Amino acid sequence: MNNPSVKIIEENLLSDNWYILKKITFDYQNSSGKWSRQSREAYDRGNGSTILLYNKAQNTVILTRQFRMPTYVNGNPTGMLIETCAGLLDKDNAEDCIRRETEEETGYRVTDVQKVFEAYMSPGSVTEILYFFVAEYHKNMKVNEGGGTEHENENIEVLEIPFEEALSMIQTGEIKDGKTIMLLQYAQLHQLLNLQQGGDKA
Repeated sequence: MNNPSVKIIEENLLSDNWYILKKITFDYQNSSGKWSRQSREAYDRGNGSTILLYNKAQNTVILTRQFRMPTYVNGNPTGMLIETCAGLLDKDNAEDCIRRETEEETGYRVTDVQKVFEAYMSPGSVTEILYFFVAEYHKNMKVNEGGGTEHENENIEVLEIPFEEALSMIQTGEIKDGKTIMLLQYAQLHQLLNLQQGGDKA
């Protein structure tokens, strides 16, 4: 942290029940040179990785569906959300994390993953950086049924969806998850899959 226009005055721990929530008081110098004292809350849950699995021959992508309580209390009638596979880094690097999460959640063991970008997902309140990946999948990479891990109480449904259908689900509101929209649009922009017609089954 080396911004001379920011001076952190105090950090107060508000909660460490699940992850870390702090109230940070700081002095901030604006563009006119005037200093003001401000307070913000910052939620630190670590950083994470997410991945879009795609199959060029089938013209399909692998997504997941699971219950997300925060969406349930904010307008999602069932709380179920369709997403790209994702997970927190914990002590892994981003690539090792996403390989592990892909196998746990989807049942596919991928090795050749490509990082495409990274992004702060909610910079006004959450510290998390999310690392975005893409990888091709084939049927012979399937090593288990996926669904997540029991010790984390995960109950994840694995979905194989035609690429064009997944894109249309953004327009209909069936897909509302930000990271998923970003990766689907990345795939469209970089023509990872064919929008005109599907191919033979892999």
